[in-house]
Amino acid sequence: MHQLDPSPSLLENIQGQTVIITGSARGIGAATAAVFNQHGANVVIADLPHLGDSAEALIKSLEHPEKAIFISTNIIEWKQMVHLFEETITKFGKVDIVVANAGIMESNMVLDVQLDQEGKPMESTEAIKVLDVNLKGTFNTLRLGLHYLSKNTPSQGGSRGSITLVASTSGYFGTTGNAAYVASKHGVVGLLRSSQQKAKSLSIRVNSVAPCFTPTFITAGFGNSVAEAGIESNTPENVGLAIVYASVDEARRGTCCLVAGKYLRELEDTRRGFMSDWLGQDLTDMLTQFGQFLTNTGGYRLPPSSE
Repeated sequence: MHQLDPSPSLLENIQGQTVIITGSARGIGAATAAVFNQHGANVVIADLPHLGDSAEALIKSLEHPEKAIFISTNIIEWKQMVHLFEETITKFGKVDIVVANAGIMESNMVLDVQLDQEGKPMESTEAIKVLDVNLKGTFNTLRLGLHYLSKNTPSQGGSRGSITLVASTSGYFGTTGNAAYVASKHGVVGLLRSSQQKAKSLSIRVNSVAPCFTPTFITAGFGNSVAEAGIESNTPENVGLAIVYASVDEARRGTCCLVAGKYLRELEDTRRGFMSDWLGQDLTDMLTQFGQFLTNTGGYRLPPSSE
């Protein structure tokens, strides 16, 4: 596993780019927007209607507020997401970078079953909401990002644009017990991996960032206990900078950067490199052979619709 050491010169590639960031009225998304804007990007703050005041306050605080707009968006609503991309293109002429950052966490342990007045188990509506926002919403963002970025003229390096998915260390480890959040972030890692073939065919780069503990509204329940325990945590700003680097580095494709304080470690290339140690060389060879078979025959043969 290697430490990533992105060059500050990559930030020179931001000038004039147009960036959509979901869930960016506060927290990591807001910090990401500030870095992009500071280096000359047009920034679209996409967030829920009730966070409009926070979004407008953020825009006023930016170095180039004239290069930022807020578009009220619920990422699980398809028509609103289409409007987000269309409105961005109307305002700025194009979309170059998409950051799928929006996410939530459950407020109770969703595997615990509550009973209704008749003593019957109740569905966990909160778990469904977390899965909807974190997985369905990210899927919507990724799918529309691929569609609209594919219309761009390739850069000198051959890229038509970049999509960065914000996962979590919970998408790789997930021992915290918050089942809906952990499952949804594992799903985001699945989207990273499963999108590579399509993204490559469109000359679009899809990468991910997996932050460790970061003080935001999602982690407010910890208070100062993490710092008091002597554990180094992230800041929204250092995670935001990692997201920006992942978005603008044309050498990155299919990577995921784990962000844990001063540590920036690449996960996906490392995982592939250790497959034989993990599974054994014989099973690794078998899976590689099957993967090559799928590639040579045009991909996985999908079953007929179940409807």
